[in-house]
Amino acid sequence: MRTATRCALKAVLVDLSGTFHVEESAVPGVQEALKRVLISCALSADTNTMKECKRDLLERLTKLGFDIAENEIFTSLTAIRNLREQKQVQPLLLVDKKALPDFTGIATDDPIAVVVGLAPEHFHYEMMNEEFRLILDAGLEYAMDTKATVVEKSGKTFFLEALRGTSCAPEEAVMIGDDCRDDDSGAQDVGMRGILVRTGDEDKINPAPYLTCKSFPEMVEHILDRMLWEME
Repeated sequence: MRTATRCALKAVLVDLSGTFHVEESAVPGVQEALKRVLISCALSADTNTMKECKRDLLERLTKLGFDIAENEIFTSLTAIRNLREQKQVQPLLLVDKKALPDFTGIATDDPIAVVVGLAPEHFHYEMMNEEFRLILDAGLEYAMDTKATVVEKSGKTFFLEALRGTSCAPEEAVMIGDDCRDDDSGAQDVGMRGILVRTGDEDKINPAPYLTCKSFPEMVEHILDRMLWEME
């Protein structure tokens, strides 16, 4: 006879686009499925976007019927702000003006670091000249034998920072997304289990995820049935 011994899964990290919604339409059944899994697990709703702040993203999700708190949303901008606070540096922000609210309260008058986001309007001579001056002052990667910190959803830094907000260890969490490389592979590199859903545009399965489901609601059924408790 199998008996429940302890809670195995404590947090779910979910890629928003392709998992919760496709373009401006929510995946059928996903809002109710989310409510069910949140009874037992913490949520980190993740996205690689650097073009809009969390407030605007939350507004879009609310219009689609999602009951999510702003502190449950984790973006590349969130990861960048966390790293800036850890390193205590003033940045030159080359980000879209819609992303600036996520950097409220951060001093930028004497920058010694550069944050490069999705902001084509900043890529002009004057701004690029200032950017290169700061980079040269700090030392190029090759000359200084250092690496730039890249914050994107396929990298370890992104997932570890997202996990930090749930207070859970990697082995206590799953990453759910529609992209094997950006969602599942990166998460599995830090010790999480990756679950691929087929509601997005993914047609490649390499490396293989822990589990493949047709949709987020189907994945929730699997979690509630098999992953909340370790059995022996």
